[in-house]
Amino acid sequence: MPSDLSPHLLGQGPVWPIEIVRGRNDRVWDREGRVFYDFYGGHAVALTGHAHTRIRRAINREMRKLIFYSTSTRLNVRERAAATLAAHLPDRLSRMFFCNSGAEANENALKIALRLTGRERLIAFRGSFHGRTALTLAVTDDPRLNGPFARYAPRVDWLPFAEPATWEGVDFHKAAAVILEPIQSMGGVRVAPDAWLGELIARAHAAGCLVIFDEIQTGLGRTGTWFCASRPGLEPDMVTLAKGLASGIPVAATIVTADIASALEPHDLGSTFGGGPVAMAALLATFEVLEREDCLHSVREISQKMMTAINPLPGCAVLGRGFLLGIKGPRTGRWLCDELFSRGFLAGPSRDPLVTRLLPPLTLRPRSADRFLDALSEILGEAG
Repeated sequence: MPSDLSPHLLGQGPVWPIEIVRGRNDRVWDREGRVFYDFYGGHAVALTGHAHTRIRRAINREMRKLIFYSTSTRLNVRERAAATLAAHLPDRLSRMFFCNSGAEANENALKIALRLTGRERLIAFRGSFHGRTALTLAVTDDPRLNGPFARYAPRVDWLPFAEPATWEGVDFHKAAAVILEPIQSMGGVRVAPDAWLGELIARAHAAGCLVIFDEIQTGLGRTGTWFCASRPGLEPDMVTLAKGLASGIPVAATIVTADIASALEPHDLGSTFGGGPVAMAALLATFEVLEREDCLHSVREISQKMMTAINPLPGCAVLGRGFLLGIKGPRTGRWLCDELFSRGFLAGPSRDPLVTRLLPPLTLRPRSADRFLDALSEILGEAG
């Protein structure tokens, strides 16, 4: 089903053979007028759906005043956005740097750890994906991506993800930081138990090793809570955010404790476009939508209904939390994605060949979830 559509664009890879021309809430339309229910959200970016009225109005208001100015000056909208984001984070994670992408946010976090600790090693996990920049490639478990650049990378100790034997032979005293996704999305929607995360943090902190939670896909209510770092007993030193932080306008954040912030020099971090006024207005509007529409409650309610319906289906198991779900089915994830596409639903594969990922907007309507479940049941019934 996927195909290469343009000979002029680099790095596109296989794409759906449709041209999307507009979207509304949890649906998009192609040029031929066909409608698709979006259970993928453009790689988990469409957090508040497509073309939400509140997001559009906020962007338009800000663009009429000031399209852009860099961090060379104070911007009230940037300071309000930072205060709003901080209000939804654990108190200890109170200082932030705005940039443009998840890879950049993770790159900043890793640079901070290497600089402040003076150590030269990092710890990462099998199945991870953290980005395509220099340091983030080094801690991404994909030899196809990082193999050509291995000689430029720092030393990385690779550990099994969320397994009891994770700690065997690990010397946290030599590592600047350990970085992980609380739920590995691309890795097959693998969930790290809170008890395992708590032990990891305790062991790292006892050795002076910083802990980075990559919440680029798990943050902002997608799992039914604002952040995994907000869960009781979990105290990472840094959290990174991106994807749906501004409902589709590119923005990301590296968030650190006050102690880390006080140890940094003024020019240790920099970004020309980071924290621009339009992106900050979209960020503020995103939080307004999530709160006014009680999206986290809706995520928990609809997700539970979907998980309850999917698990009994033949050959199926549902993985994940909230609206970061994986369907492990009787055939490949690519097969299921194609079957869903043919019935008007967009979903995504993962690096686990049997797992299909669901990353719908947090504004997903209950009737859209019902239609998805009907289509899934029909697909699996036909597959025998």
